[in-house]
Amino acid sequence: MIITYFGKQFFKIQQGETILSFNPVSKSSKTGITAKFGADVALVTTNHPDYNGLEQLSHGERVPFTVTGPGDYEIKEIFIKGVLSDSIIAGKKYINTIYVFSLDNINIVFLGALSSANGEIPKETLEAINNPDILFVPIGGGDLLDAKSASKLASSLEPKMIIPMDYDDKNLKTFLKEIGEEKAELVEKLTLKSKDLEGKEGEVVVLRTT
Repeated sequence: MIITYFGKQFFKIQQGETILSFNPVSKSSKTGITAKFGADVALVTTNHPDYNGLEQLSHGERVPFTVTGPGDYEIKEIFIKGVLSDSIIAGKKYINTIYVFSLDNINIVFLGALSSANGEIPKETLEAINNPDILFVPIGGGDLLDAKSASKLASSLEPKMIIPMDYDDKNLKTFLKEIGEEKAELVEKLTLKSKDLEGKEGEVVVLRTT
C-alpha cells in the first residue's frame, strides 16, 4: 500500500488499483489545501469543511463510494467499521467517526477529528479499535487532541506504527518528544507491506505534505 498526505487529515491510501481517501479538505475550507484525484472509497469522519470535501475525489469515471458516519460497510471486499465519538471544532460539537478496517492484512485505525476531552475513549469504542497495526492520530491541539493527550492515547492502543496528522512543526516536535520518537522517520510517501510491520512497536512515521 502507498500512503500520501496532503495536509490536515487528508490522506490517500492506494492498494493495487483501489484508492481510498480520508477527510478530503473542502474548497470552502480556509486552509488553502487542494488536491483532486479519483477515489474508489471516500471516508469522512466529521462534517466540517476541513474534513468533508468529497467534491475533490471525483475524477473521470471514478466517483467514490462515500462513508460519512458510524456503521458497518463493505466496499470492494474491504470491511469498514465506523465507531461513534465526539469532536468539538471552534466551540461547536460534531459527530466524529473513528474508522477501523483492514487492507492487505494490515489493521488500520483512523481517529479523525477526535476531541481533546482528556484523550479518553469509551470502553466499547476501545474494544472496536482492537490492536491496530497503523494508527492515524491528530496531534494539533486546540479543540482536537493535543500532543500530550495524543501521545498517551496512541501508546495505550499499542499500534505497530503511528502516523500523526493535523499538526504544525511545534506540535509535531512536542508529540515526538512525548512519545520518545524524536528521531522519527520523515517521508514524502509511505510504501508498506504487512511484513514491514513485523516486530515494530509504536514506531512513528511522519508524512510530509505533498
